[in-house]
Amino acid sequence: MATRLGLSLPQTRQYAVGRDVPAVARAAEDIGYDSLWVFERILYPEPATQGLYGVPDLPWPDHYRSVADPLVTLTLAAAATERAELGTSVLVAPLHVPFQLARTLASLDAASGGRVVAGLGTGWSHDEYAAASVAPFERRGKVLDELIDVCHAVWGPDPVSYEGELTRIAPSVVGPKPARPVPILLPAGGPRALRRLVDRADGWMPVAGGAQALAEQWATVRQAAAERGRERPVRSVLRANARYSAKAYDGPDRAPFRGDVAQIVDDLAAHAAVGVDEIIVELAASTRDAQELKDVAGQLYEAARAAGV
Repeated sequence: MATRLGLSLPQTRQYAVGRDVPAVARAAEDIGYDSLWVFERILYPEPATQGLYGVPDLPWPDHYRSVADPLVTLTLAAAATERAELGTSVLVAPLHVPFQLARTLASLDAASGGRVVAGLGTGWSHDEYAAASVAPFERRGKVLDELIDVCHAVWGPDPVSYEGELTRIAPSVVGPKPARPVPILLPAGGPRALRRLVDRADGWMPVAGGAQALAEQWATVRQAAAERGRERPVRSVLRANARYSAKAYDGPDRAPFRGDVAQIVDDLAAHAAVGVDEIIVELAASTRDAQELKDVAGQLYEAARAAGV
C-alpha cells in the first residue's frame, strides 16, 4: 500500500495568501496529494531572546518573519477543495483558548465534510508565550491536556459540560458538531509526551531527522502502546521540512530532504520504508512563488509514485 503524501500550504511572506492558498490547494488535490497542511508561528522577535527550538544561538529561519494564521489558511483551502484532508502540523495549543479552538475545529470539520486533522503541540518559544499564551510556559503540558479534554467534550453529545483549570462549561448545547470524530495527532518528545500520545491521541506526528532515527522513534512509540495496552493502531504522520533547490546538493553534509526533486524523493523512499502511514512534504518555504510550488509539487509527486512511495 502506497504511503499517503501531504503538502504544506503557502503561508509565508513570498505568497499572496488569499490568491495562492486556494490555487495551490486545488492544484495539490488535482495532482493527487492526500492532504494539505499548515503550521503555526505568530511572531518573529528581533532580537530573538532565545534560539530556534530553544537551542542557544540557533537562528530563526527568515521565513518565520510572516506566517499567515493556520486556521484562516485551512479555511481558504477547505473552500477550494473537495477530497484532501486538512491538517495542522502543528497548532501550538497553549496559544489558543481551549473552548474557542474546539468550536473552530468543529465548524471547519463540519463545513469541509469531515476532513480536519488536529495536530497539536506545546511549542517552544517563550516570546510567543509572553505575547499570547493562556498560561505560563511551565504549564504547557497541562494546557494541552485540558485542551484535548475540552475538544472531546465540545465535539461530543449535548449537553456539553466541563470544569477544568482554564475552562468551565455550564451544561449547554454547543454546535455545530464535527462531521466525524476529529483525529488528534501529537508529537512524543519525552516520557510524559509519549504517555499522552499513547493514552489520549489518535496518532503520532514526528519531524523527519533521518530514516534510522525515525525507525527508532517509531519502535519506541509502538512499544509504549503495547506496554500501556492500547488496542487501536497509532496513526503516524511524518513532517518532512524540505529545503528544495533546482540543482542537486552535492556537499558531504547533505541533510535529509535537502536538494533537488530526485534527492528529496530518495529521502521520501527511505523514510516511507520505516512504515509510517503518511509523509507531509513542506516545500513552500523554499520555493519562490505559487507557480514554482505547484510545479515542484507536481514533479515530486510523480517521481515519488514512480519510485514506489
